[in-house]
Amino acid sequence: MSEPAPSLTPEFGLRDGGRLTLVRGEGARLWDDHGRVYIDLGASHGAGSLGACHPAVVKAIEEQARTLLFLGSGYASPIRTAFLEKLLSLLPRSFSRVFLSNSGTEAVEAAIKIARSATGRTKVVAALRGFHGRTLGALSATWRRELKEPFEPLVPGFVHVPFNDAAALDRAVDDTTALVLLEPVQGEGGVHVATPEFLRAARAVATRTGALLAFDEVQTGIARTGRLFAFEHWGIVPDLLLLAKSLAGGVPIGATVTTEEVATRFRGSHHSTFGGSPLACAAGLAALTATVDERLAERAARLGALGLERLRSLVPDHARELRGLGLMLGLELREKAAPYLAALESRGFLAIPAGATVIRLLPPLVIRDEEFAAGLSAIEEVVGRG
Repeated sequence: MSEPAPSLTPEFGLRDGGRLTLVRGEGARLWDDHGRVYIDLGASHGAGSLGACHPAVVKAIEEQARTLLFLGSGYASPIRTAFLEKLLSLLPRSFSRVFLSNSGTEAVEAAIKIARSATGRTKVVAALRGFHGRTLGALSATWRRELKEPFEPLVPGFVHVPFNDAAALDRAVDDTTALVLLEPVQGEGGVHVATPEFLRAARAVATRTGALLAFDEVQTGIARTGRLFAFEHWGIVPDLLLLAKSLAGGVPIGATVTTEEVATRFRGSHHSTFGGSPLACAAGLAALTATVDERLAERAARLGALGLERLRSLVPDHARELRGLGLMLGLELREKAAPYLAALESRGFLAIPAGATVIRLLPPLVIRDEEFAAGLSAIEEVVGRG
């Protein structure tokens, strides 16, 4: 008797299960296996700020692949040093130490361990609607119940407060708190932008109680919101900064950036076999250089403002609310987003949800003006007809 066919569950990636199959890309354009072209309005989930196959990143990968693909972190690497120097040069001088990993979730896990070790405390305060990853520690910081229930019990010591509720945050953070973990803009949670008052309160209460403040900029970092890092909008500097997604132009990488003072208090060990690999660091150096040289933060600010202006006409007749910062936009509908996303796909535009009722736009920052305008027109048509 023959073996049963593998499961079609997409989580395990055994088969495509009828999903759209994309085979190549250039800039903000993606092609499927039938040759049809699509405009990426979010298909890369924020990891493609430089679009598909940015020439500088491709060149860096090719050159590094011919030189040295892998090197354990116990040895020095010129390309790793160059990448770290470039990253730190773009950040406030208080940041001087970086732990490199492979993803945003790993960056969060490192932050939790660093905070608990450095403070000798265990409590972590995060926000309702927040999303920080799917490994056990990061999932414990994540809010959505349906993501957590199949894997409980999770890591103890996590508390959630309403986003943008400074008073609730002040009550929750005390002398048992190791870490206050927040997204400056909640991505998966619906594209909710933090208020200046909330972030100021987070900085103040963390400083007062001796807790560490971490900003999860896995999605907002690297020019997405109109600044290189979202915290620059408010001038509030955290103790830990968490980066990933677009940091290496689509190559897997994660970074937990912290201060010398916090790093020297860390006890114990943390390690990643592939973290800081020469290939990822070469891609990261090229991606950071291109982001700065091409002034993509300014481009994100300009196109984001255009998107907010255009889509605002859909509220309140056809949508509940429009939110966003830079090229990170969320249009909250009065019903499920899935049919609208399907309608956009049928027109050649790939957007993603943020919860059940929000259309989320995270286009490459290199998207052409006419491509972005066409995407906005498609959204106006689809949502307006709904």
